[in-house]
Amino acid sequence: MAASDRSVIIDIRTRRAGGKHGPEISDGADPLLRKVYGQILRDERLDQDRTLDDVARAVGMSKQYLSEVERGRKEPSSEMLRSVCDALELPIEHLLTRAVRRITASRRIATRRPSGAPRVELLAA
Repeated sequence: MAASDRSVIIDIRTRRAGGKHGPEISDGADPLLRKVYGQILRDERLDQDRTLDDVARAVGMSKQYLSEVERGRKEPSSEMLRSVCDALELPIEHLLTRAVRRITASRRIATRRPSGAPRVELLAA
């Protein structure tokens, strides 16, 4: 696939914050929910300029485990997700809403191929 056939996703919230991090939504199959949750939690933590260690201590888990959650390698329980959201002062419903938006965006990208220049989609998370 040529570079011009790929869409570009820009997370407006991250862009406004001036950060270089953001969602990594790929073409193809729906992303795993644990991966989407992890990306959102990492983005939120980085937007707050907080360290893994800081958030992990607030939750009462190891920073290694939190890192695995953020990278989508571990499937956290609903209680763990709630605890991390609480530590980040992120309402759980915002996590769920952002996840739906990112998954929906990845589906649109996978089903609609732009012709010519890359299409830019803005995510208001």
